Amino acid sequence: MNAPTATLPVVVIGAGPIGLAAAAHLVGRGLEPLVLEAGAGAGSAVREWSHVRLFSTWAEVVDPAAEKLLAPTGWVKPDGTGYPTGGDWAQRYLQPLADALGDRVRFGARVTGVSRVGRDRVVDADRGRQPFAVHLVHADGTEERVTARAVIDASGTWSTPGPLGGDGLPALGERAVADRISYRVPDLRDDAVRARYAGRRTAVIGSGASAFTALAQLADLAVDAPGTHAVWILRRGISGSTFGGGAADELPARGALGLAAKAAVDEGCADAVTGFRTDAIEKNGEQLVLVAEDGRRLDPVDEVVVLTGFRPDLTFLTELRLGLDERLQAPVALAPLIDPNVHSCGTVHPHGVGELSHPEEDVYLVGMKSYGRAPTFLAMTGYEQVRSIAAALAGDHEAAARVELALPETGVCGGAGLFDEPETAQAGGGCCASPGTLRIGAGAPAASGGC
Repeated sequence: MNAPTATLPVVVIGAGPIGLAAAAHLVGRGLEPLVLEAGAGAGSAVREWSHVRLFSTWAEVVDPAAEKLLAPTGWVKPDGTGYPTGGDWAQRYLQPLADALGDRVRFGARVTGVSRVGRDRVVDADRGRQPFAVHLVHADGTEERVTARAVIDASGTWSTPGPLGGDGLPALGERAVADRISYRVPDLRDDAVRARYAGRRTAVIGSGASAFTALAQLADLAVDAPGTHAVWILRRGISGSTFGGGAADELPARGALGLAAKAAVDEGCADAVTGFRTDAIEKNGEQLVLVAEDGRRLDPVDEVVVLTGFRPDLTFLTELRLGLDERLQAPVALAPLIDPNVHSCGTVHPHGVGELSHPEEDVYLVGMKSYGRAPTFLAMTGYEQVRSIAAALAGDHEAAARVELALPETGVCGGAGLFDEPETAQAGGGCCASPGTLRIGAGAPAASGGC
């Protein structure tokens, strides 16, 4: 630690599950965090998928350092065997944790840029001795610059969902029909949203747990609203791993979620279309037609739900020297460990400061953002990341290098579960903290009962 920066705070970007856990670990190490959150409250992104049930239990989504910080406040830990929804997670854990951190957390503070004081990314001279300059805009439009000894970016990927196009870009016509496309799991508790899909044909694009959740929800809706039907569009074919680990998954709710999606297809609530990479979307009267790059045209649908993953927003980090994998946009040492072509949640080795370091010293991308475009993130993984980083920043390199996490094996990660399943059931959730990002849940397949 350089003497000029020793008294400065560690800036943490984002007051979600991993950002707040990072702050708790820093406090536990005697370091001072400053958490900058663009939203109005803790877990702002999580609250946007409050209807989705996680497929990890409470015991797996409460960070140990955070629990220690909360204990003196009188906080009551939820039953560890229950499965929270996103709303539960935010209200019963994240907001109390932010409250316990007090004025170390600032809401309505959007980070717009990070650099070294007086140094753009080109300048070498005395670079490592300069503190970080973190530029932010407050909710009232005023600007501020904060200096920091280190920066932990836990801003996630929720704000940048993947597009419809099979080439990673918006499909032709996608922007023109944006009012008919959703990039999130629909909240069918809302009467207006429910009416949007009831009795109509909906295309669901994606192959992760978020897509599973949407398929199961639409199948359940079909029981009450005849004519509700889903067209499940996969860019690849269906294989033995398409529906996850099933009964072999060590997170039973995660396995059950894939089985719920399979039931939707088997029972005729959804038609699966494979090897379909969307090139264009066209209007056909009041309906929409998806066109593949190979020229195939699907029968018209009324709505489209695009659940093709998320991407990191790197625009405010352009003046930092980051070492990112050219495919996944994850730290280069981490990328081989999380390649979705090889790994699921449980086959990713726990990792920490060594895999998350960049050429720019004392800058870390953590949580879902550290995974770039890989969808295999677990909240438990993020907690281990920030434990290791806090130890390293405190100079405890032995603890930073130590692995203190064992992950459950098997299954496909990403997405989230069903809102209306009881906490002791077995269907639906997400492995991280947001649908398609942080995900977790439980219950019998919701697509039972016919379509």
